[in-house]
Amino acid sequence: MNSPVSQSVFLVSAKIIWFSSLLMGILASIPKILQLHVTVAELVVDSSIAFLFSIAIWYFNIYRLPKFSGVRFTNRFFNLRLLYSILSGLMFMAILVGIHQLLFPEYNFQSMILMYEFRGILINLTIYMFLYFLYQTYRNHKIEIELERVKADHVTAQFELLKQQVNPHFLFNSLNTLKSMVEIDDKHIPEFILNLSDFYRFTLEKRKQDVIPLAEELSILYSYIFLLKARFEDGICFDDRLSQDHASSLIPPFTLQLLVENCIKHNIVSLEQPLTISLYVKDDLLHVENHLQLKMAAEPSTGMGLENICQRYEHLTHKKIEIEKKTDSFTVKLPLIYEYCNYRG
Repeated sequence: MNSPVSQSVFLVSAKIIWFSSLLMGILASIPKILQLHVTVAELVVDSSIAFLFSIAIWYFNIYRLPKFSGVRFTNRFFNLRLLYSILSGLMFMAILVGIHQLLFPEYNFQSMILMYEFRGILINLTIYMFLYFLYQTYRNHKIEIELERVKADHVTAQFELLKQQVNPHFLFNSLNTLKSMVEIDDKHIPEFILNLSDFYRFTLEKRKQDVIPLAEELSILYSYIFLLKARFEDGICFDDRLSQDHASSLIPPFTLQLLVENCIKHNIVSLEQPLTISLYVKDDLLHVENHLQLKMAAEPSTGMGLENICQRYEHLTHKKIEIEKKTDSFTVKLPLIYEYCNYRG
């Protein structure tokens, strides 16, 4: 059977059908082989009955599956499908024995009709049981894949909701900052507007992608940091210690922005207590670290940001992020991604 992970259609290899049918034909003739006076021709003819019967039962049961018949599949082993298979098998075996009697009248097949029918029931049950468990395994795999897809869609929907919550909040603060800059005729107004424009252009362009190059994520992060510095001035310090060796690695978009936003949300950011956020790679993990200087009155938090990033990494790359909290620092460690098959640049 082809793997249900790579195939959406249940298939049983023709090699399995023909080889198993041949094997059943040989096994069914063992009683004949044990007889002292039996010819090779008689063995071949006797084996052909079980061989042809096995092939017919294979395809009969396969075409009774929901894919072809439209009959709803039941998890019960003993059901009407099995009854139809046995009754049809009894009739087909009688026809096979009759045809062989006509073709080979020198062998007395009709006198052994009950033995052939009993043999047919055993073959029928064996094939039905094998196909039943094969199809059950296939269905379970499809259910698991569907659950994973639904779970991944749920994580993506959560991420979209998270971005919709963060970006309007950030835009509101940025516009207030811009208003203050206009009032004092700040010379950095054009640069501020350009970075604000770049940030939201990036939001629109990259929101549908699963992962992007780290270099692109850093580029927009610098625009984001510039906007933050215009608001907090020297109250925020960004320490980027990344080398060009990791620029081509991949990262889910907005990950760094959300982590920086998380740092600012929970910590004091002021000229008297500057908040330092560091970015570096250690042990093949991208570290986003900030000094802990927690606010006395913490802002309401759903914990949605970190949890969503964790789920996105797990579903996109099957890797987990690490979170390390010490007395003086808080660090999120992101696995570096060097290859992602669904990435579209």
